[in-house]
This record gives sequence, structure tokens and C-alpha cells, in this order.
Amino acid sequence: MADEVKLYAVGGSPFVCRVKIALNLKGIEYQNFEEDLSNKSADLLKYNPVYKKVPVLVHNGKPISESLVVVEYIDDVWKGVPILPQDPYEKAVARFWAKFIDDKCIPAIFKVFGSNGDKQAISEACEQLQILENELASKGNKFFGGDNINLVDITADFLAYWLEIIEEATEIKLVTKDKFPKITEWADNFVNCQVVKEILPPREHLLAFFRKRFGKA
Repeated sequence: MADEVKLYAVGGSPFVCRVKIALNLKGIEYQNFEEDLSNKSADLLKYNPVYKKVPVLVHNGKPISESLVVVEYIDDVWKGVPILPQDPYEKAVARFWAKFIDDKCIPAIFKVFGSNGDKQAISEACEQLQILENELASKGNKFFGGDNINLVDITADFLAYWLEIIEEATEIKLVTKDKFPKITEWADNFVNCQVVKEILPPREHLLAFFRKRFGKA
């Protein structure tokens, strides 16, 4: 029996894009169900009654929620291009950095834009970004995953694509090539990966959305 794979999604979400990148890496065909978050479908509420949010992957009728949980599930179920390292220690390290990005970096960055560029918020965000910059510099690789993208790169998709668009929308610049050369180089390499480039939402749509969100439209 062929696998039935459904994804409940919102096209502009970096968390949804994590799952789409993983599916694309593995060459998995799936049905995409676009959600209206102001009027959530009965299916979304049924499949994710706890958080009631996207992304939700439904594999042969079984739902999996939370983007990084879904990405790991995809890696466990479908072989081919690995998303997590095979070595247990390296796998733990990848999970550590993915959690750091979600728990520290992304909230700190949103605080900058939510506070309209408060100096303290900028300082805190740059502190977190510097930790990532140092990690990339110490590895000396093209990606966090080495020569190929892995869980950490996929988790950081927001930093590679969305951040620069929000910077333009708000006219608040956080990441410059002078200050964060490794992150800038990594972001350019990441968004130009074929499996990533194919599924990124249109830039102009996101720019219009964030301009409206931050009152710059």
C-alpha cells in the first residue's frame, strides 16, 4: 500500500517550510492543505487538538505535530538523504543547536522587531546570533550539517530567509555581512539549495505581510 501523506500548512510559515524542506529532501509526495488560521479547518482541530496550529503531518491517518518533531519523524520513516547525523553524539549536538535556535535566537529576534528596535533587545539578539556565528566559524563548513544541510540548517530557515525580509519591512537591520560574515554566507548558501529554493514562499508576499504587521505598509 502506498503511503498517504498530508500536510496541513500555511505557505508563509517558516515552521511549515521546515517540514516541506524535509519532505523535499526525501523526495516524498504529499497533499498540501492550506489553512486559514482565522478560520481553522475541522481537520486541523481534529489532528492537533492540543496546540491547534500548523504544521501537522498526517501519515496514513496518523497525525504528527510540532515542526521539529515532524522533521525527525520524516527522517526516521523515510530513508535516503539523512537529516540527522547517524552518530549518537553528533545527533545530540544537532538537537542541541536546533533547540537553541528555537528557544533563544528566534524569540530574541522577534523581541527586536516587536519593540521597534529597542537597543537592549538588539544587544540581546546579537548576543545569540554571535553564538551561532562562532559555531559556524569553528566548524568551517558550508552548512551547520557540514557539506550538506541537516536538522540545524532546516531549523534555522527563518534566519536564512525570513529575517532579511522582516529587516527590510521594518527598516531595522540586525544581520550585516561585516558583523556576521559566516551567518550571511551560510544564509546565501542555504536559500540557494535546490531543495530549499523550490519551496520558499514568494518574497514579495512576505514583505507585504510584514510591512502590514509592523505598521509600515
